[in-house]
Amino acid sequence: MINSHLIATLALQKSLRPLHGLPLLAVCSLLLLTSSSSAQQSDWPQWRGINSTGVFEPGVELSTKWPAAGLKPKWSVNVGPGYSGISVVGDLVFTMDRIADEVSEEEQNKNPDALLDGVERILCFDRNSGKLVWHHDYRSNYKGLDYNKGPRTTPTIHAGRLYALGAMGHLHCLDARTGTQIWARDLIKDSGAKLPTWGFAASPLVVDDKLIIHAGIPGGCYCALSLKTGKEIWRAGDDPAGYGVPIVAKSGDHRILIGWTPEHIIGMDIETGKVHWQIPYEVTYGVSIATPIFQEGHVLVCGYWHGTKSIQLDSTLTQANLAWEENMYLRGLMAQPLYKDGHAFLLDKQHGVVCFKLENGEVKWTDKNSLTPRGRNPQLNLVWIGKTNRALGLNSEGELLQVELTEEKFTELGRAKLVDFTWAHPAFSGNQVFARDDSKIICIDLPLE
Repeated sequence: MINSHLIATLALQKSLRPLHGLPLLAVCSLLLLTSSSSAQQSDWPQWRGINSTGVFEPGVELSTKWPAAGLKPKWSVNVGPGYSGISVVGDLVFTMDRIADEVSEEEQNKNPDALLDGVERILCFDRNSGKLVWHHDYRSNYKGLDYNKGPRTTPTIHAGRLYALGAMGHLHCLDARTGTQIWARDLIKDSGAKLPTWGFAASPLVVDDKLIIHAGIPGGCYCALSLKTGKEIWRAGDDPAGYGVPIVAKSGDHRILIGWTPEHIIGMDIETGKVHWQIPYEVTYGVSIATPIFQEGHVLVCGYWHGTKSIQLDSTLTQANLAWEENMYLRGLMAQPLYKDGHAFLLDKQHGVVCFKLENGEVKWTDKNSLTPRGRNPQLNLVWIGKTNRALGLNSEGELLQVELTEEKFTELGRAKLVDFTWAHPAFSGNQVFARDDSKIICIDLPLE
């Protein structure tokens, strides 16, 4: 069904003039940002979706059966390399990439570092057609950065603004409809941040009127900035920066910000940044990556080298102690675990997806690497489909899977190749999936019942 909002927008093109030099399509996005498609879509405005919970509310009944011929793209558009995830708000789709400078062989021989010059880009596409609405470019040199394909974070969209953090610490606030810059900061030059080995990878988190950044600045492993101006409100923690997005835990009227650094699991006051508690967890190579979860009064943190720790909090969230730990079957890398009915589901680096009890870490089953191939850096970012026991996930091979997960077993319901090798997290909205690799971004319509 054709989107009526898009028809109305296109009908206005003859009467609209570019606003302050902006492309006409960017002007039209003023309407697209707030419109909705006929599939009763829900937005995917940030890392792990609404409230960063890893729950996908399609608003329609998705089929458990996929065509044998696979899922064909509604559209496919070229992009540059990068690990950046995808956000969707209204009829606009956002991600980031990098375009390296073209360097001659002679220039490479004279200056090998010339290959590290280029631009990072924040990109906005029309959801229905894949057409580029706007792009915001800025220079970024990748010297000293491992895995230097492109940006890592997912753009965060909030109240009409976009917040994006580049691999080298360039933080931008843009008008999400037009791409116009509102404010910008360079975490390294402006705040003295130290570049993590694999770059800045934790997506910006909006909490109230604050933008929480895993910054790694002096005296500020985490910092809170004003959403409106980008000015610093507080900084907290002395640890270096890791790669994981912090979370907000709630208990009654109490809230706390929880982060995982390369050295500690930390509980911070949202308003002041005061550190209420910290539990030691030093990880090899500083790879604190997977986003923690908070369920049943427990903070669950899953690490690649040293396994999983469960931290029990009191009712005020200001006191914490180690409940249990396990380092044989519960060694996650990049994928946040899912939780349902007293059980968690985690991609372990050796055994594949593992189901275990949250209260004690008891393993119920493993998929023996059937959902995603075993490798040095396995990846499968699972999200629940509403309140069902079904989940969708894109593995590192670019395969989209539909799987039923219970405490007794897993059942694969569908598998379709979407893109080439990727670590970038997809977005889910309505009955559509948006995925990318190092050369393209695509839109897929999922079958309905």
